[in-house]
Amino acid sequence: MYLLGYDIGSSSVKAALLDADSGVCVATATSPAQEMPMQAPQAGWAEQDPERWWQEVQHATHLLKKQQPFDGHTVAGIGIAYQMHGLVCVDKDQQVLRPSIIWCDSRAVNIGNKAFAQLGQEYCLEHLLNSPGNFTASKLRWVQENEPKLYERIHKIMLPGDFIAMRLTGEACTTVSGLSEGIFWDFAGNGVAQSLLDYYKIDRSLLSNIVPTFGLQGKLTEAAAKLLGLAPGIPVTYRAGDQPNNAFSLNVLNPGEAATTAGTSGVVYAVHDQISYDEQSRVNTFVHVNNTETDIRNGVLMCLNGTGILNSWLRSMTGSLPYNEMNILAGKAPAGADGLRIYPFGNGAERILANADGGASVKNLQFNIHHKEHLLRAAQEGIVFALRYGVDIMTQMQMNIKRVRAGHANMFLSPLFRQVFANTLNVVIELYNTDGAQGAARAAGVGAGCFSLENAFKGMECIATVEPDAGQAQYQEIYAEWLQGMQ
Repeated sequence: MYLLGYDIGSSSVKAALLDADSGVCVATATSPAQEMPMQAPQAGWAEQDPERWWQEVQHATHLLKKQQPFDGHTVAGIGIAYQMHGLVCVDKDQQVLRPSIIWCDSRAVNIGNKAFAQLGQEYCLEHLLNSPGNFTASKLRWVQENEPKLYERIHKIMLPGDFIAMRLTGEACTTVSGLSEGIFWDFAGNGVAQSLLDYYKIDRSLLSNIVPTFGLQGKLTEAAAKLLGLAPGIPVTYRAGDQPNNAFSLNVLNPGEAATTAGTSGVVYAVHDQISYDEQSRVNTFVHVNNTETDIRNGVLMCLNGTGILNSWLRSMTGSLPYNEMNILAGKAPAGADGLRIYPFGNGAERILANADGGASVKNLQFNIHHKEHLLRAAQEGIVFALRYGVDIMTQMQMNIKRVRAGHANMFLSPLFRQVFANTLNVVIELYNTDGAQGAARAAGVGAGCFSLENAFKGMECIATVEPDAGQAQYQEIYAEWLQGMQ
């Protein structure tokens, strides 16, 4: 039997096929070959067409079947991971009403800030564990205020993964973890945040029915099966936002464990067994995938929007070098890039900066000293320093992060990035042969009853460990200088 996982990103859709018996990934595919575009009708906005995600799911599935021909009847379950915090609006016929307002869109910042002030800091932090901020609920309020005729046609709102699940099964549903990432969940009341809905004048009927994170969430329709080349009736048995799912994929399930990613955005996500929050809501607490009523498992997430997208932008600005060549070139510059500093805050409002959207900046540039390799190294260092800035906030919440796990992908493919990360954050990094799509497939196996959480990670291997080296002290000094430049 096989397990099928999808990771619906803002750059691409990834698919993975796992052998359920061995836990070994037998095929992977990514679609499209080039990064999916984001539309920005105005500065600070970011939108994508949800139907494009569905098209890429279909294409990625067909690519999988070319690599590893398999009978659709042998798929035991489908799992879905997805870009968090997006808003998808559909009508009663399940047709998309407008482009999705995605995670890095900043238009709802002021709406969330106003709600934080008027609902009160005490209520928001004790019940939502966050400011309503720039999350899905605030984005929906923006639609209500600015597109009232369209708003009246909304039958259901959903997160990107909920939309893909609906296209697969024909059913609109969501999870508690998903509701928490949209700031629709009341942690103190253990239910939907009705006070927030009332404040925003959002009818509760717009929210989809709740299904378990692991377990039957619907079955593949005949229409979807025909498009995918699969068999109707395959159960969808898991869904989660990309960061909780990434943590699951790395077996980060218990207090004190942490996961990190450095794709389009950069994240450090640590599991906590406490109801905790940052008073300025610069890092955010959501329900983790294995949370239960008796065993609290929340994920505390710090997110840096401008991570891989900075590297991608530099690539397009410097002659479209392959990323591995960029990494080699960056390694030729000295530590600290001869004083060049980059602040990678150029992809929308940054939560770790209290939702400020000040743009990226380059400091101390000297035309006679700095060359391409300095710019590339300063970018990788700046990303790590911004991640350290967020982790410092988590440390203030009594979270002690000394070891993190990451997939051997994206910016963690760079030896320089990995070592600067270990030195600056003073952590040990464990790199694994997995990714979000493989994690979604494994989790689908849990939801389908193929295995338990305890034995879900067979076939996954730690392929490298990176520890702080002799450069650690130097990077503490360079980080301190970078930090001064933020003031």
